[in-house]
Amino acid sequence: MPQGLTIAEGTVVAAFGRQYEVELDGGGLALCYPRGKKSHVACGDRVTVELSAPDHGVIAAVMPRRTLLYRSDAWRQKLFAANATQAVIVVAAEPSFSDELVTRCIVAAEQQRLSVVIVLNKTDLAEKAEAARRQLAPLRTLGYVVVELCARRNAEALRPLLAGQCSVLVGQSGMGKSTLINALLPEAQAAVREISETLDSGKHTTTHTRLYRLDADTRLIDSPGMQEFGLAHLSRAEIEQGFREFHSHLDKCRFRDCRHDREPDCALRAAVAAGGISPRRLEQYHALCASCGK
Repeated sequence: MPQGLTIAEGTVVAAFGRQYEVELDGGGLALCYPRGKKSHVACGDRVTVELSAPDHGVIAAVMPRRTLLYRSDAWRQKLFAANATQAVIVVAAEPSFSDELVTRCIVAAEQQRLSVVIVLNKTDLAEKAEAARRQLAPLRTLGYVVVELCARRNAEALRPLLAGQCSVLVGQSGMGKSTLINALLPEAQAAVREISETLDSGKHTTTHTRLYRLDADTRLIDSPGMQEFGLAHLSRAEIEQGFREFHSHLDKCRFRDCRHDREPDCALRAAVAAGGISPRRLEQYHALCASCGK
């Protein structure tokens, strides 16, 4: 080890591109860079760092992860959170949200065996909230927890579901993730901007990923708003497993490699015809597979 370097361990609590803020086990924060040109570090990672100064260093190694939530396309990956135990998917009555993107988030979470909570924010907008409830109804029927609240007024309905978990907040821009963070942890002072009414789309207010501690046992990772969630890293079988209502039917298709499209004696299509599976969910499955080239 070069002279003047100190070895320490810590947790990555913020990710700013190729810069990472590491909370050192012995106390204090250090701004660290990954070694080499490529970075595979995520917020929530446990790391070993080589400190050239008490508050600066290089990430020498990433410790084994329990989970890793990320999205990918054919060219690159975007890491959200390491070692999370729960995905909290935030949608809102306004602006409109994509139920397909919600499904993609769920599939990614299921593949990592994360529990899933869906937050319906801005329920004070009664008429629009009712339309959002209808969109979420198939997921509620499948047993996913849906929490309704208005983060600007009271977000306490969510707090019991966060207790003892390391939760990662994901969702489209403008859904109110930063407002939710501020409501649960006022000192966070996360930036909040008005929604762009013209585009019916939120502006990106969180440009980095950050971990907050609500108490000694409860952590919350806020991620940037997104408009897409690629799952190119998942196989067709892993995508199937992300649809929990498919599980009891998958071994009943005539063909082991059934794509659940036009094959005869497909158990999934039979379940759709019988009302056991939502047609929209099967449609989303096919769209997801097609977008991933599976």
